[in-house]
Amino acid sequence: MKITDTEILQAFIRTCEDGWLQGWHERNGGNLTYLLKAEEAEALKPFFREACGEWVQMGVQAENLRGTYFIATGSGKYFRNVPLAPEDNLCILEINDAGDSWRIVWGLEKGGRPTSEFPSHFLNHSVRKEVTKGENRVIYHAHPVNIVAMTYILPLTARDFTRALWKSETECPVVFPQGVGVAPWMVPGGAEIAHVTSGLMKTYDAAVWAHHGLFVSGPDLDTAFGLMHTIEKAAEIYMLVQSAGGGRTGQTIPDSGIRDIARDFGVTINEAFLNAE
Repeated sequence: MKITDTEILQAFIRTCEDGWLQGWHERNGGNLTYLLKAEEAEALKPFFREACGEWVQMGVQAENLRGTYFIATGSGKYFRNVPLAPEDNLCILEINDAGDSWRIVWGLEKGGRPTSEFPSHFLNHSVRKEVTKGENRVIYHAHPVNIVAMTYILPLTARDFTRALWKSETECPVVFPQGVGVAPWMVPGGAEIAHVTSGLMKTYDAAVWAHHGLFVSGPDLDTAFGLMHTIEKAAEIYMLVQSAGGGRTGQTIPDSGIRDIARDFGVTINEAFLNAE
C-alpha cells in the first residue's frame, strides 16, 4: 500500500478535488491543512523520508502544537493537480519541539514548500485546538466568488455579514450559530493576517477575508468543507437577490424566526447579531 492509499490521505485528496470542482481554486488559489491525530501520524511514519528536510522558522509559535504533524497543500500548487499527483502537490510537515518551525517529512517530490499561508493556518489551528478542547483538525481557505463579491458592497463587520447570511438561507443559523468573523483586506501570507484571523477564530468557525476569500475550520474534512459550501451558497442567494431586486429585499427571515430555529435545533445563537425583542 502507498501512503496515498491511506484513509486520511484519500479524504484529503478528495476534499481538494471537491473544492476545485466547485470553482473555488483558480490557478494556485487556496490552501488546506489537516492536523494529524497521534495514531494517524504513527501509522504514516513508515512512509516518511529517511532524510527529512531542513527546519524552517515560521515567524509564529504555538506551545500546544509542539511535535505535531500536518498534511498541507503546497505553495504554488494547483488543487486540480492534487488527485493526479498528490506526492508532488501535497506534503506532511513535522513541527519542532519549540513549536515555531516545520520540516517536510513526505511529499513535494519535485520540490517546493508548504502553502505560503501556513503561518495563518498554524496559528488558527492553535486557537481552534484550544477553544474546541482538541476537536478541531482542519483549516481550509478558498476563494468562493459570491462571498468575495459581498465584501465590496457590505460594511466589513461580523454583524453585517452574519445577518446577511443567516437571513439568506434557513440552514445557516444551525450550521454557524456564532456567525462569521470579517477581516479587512491585508497582504496574504504573513504574520499580520495570521494574528488578525486567529483573533477572530477565538469566537468564530469561519472568517471572511475582504476582497480575497473565506477561511474556515472544523473537526474533520467533511465538516469544514460543508461549512465553506453552506456559507458560499448563502452568499450566492444574497447576491442573486441583490441583483434581481436592485438592492431591495421584499421579505426575509425575521430575527424572531432565527431564534425559533436555534431553539428547535438546539443550538446557541449569537444574540449580539440579532435585534432586541
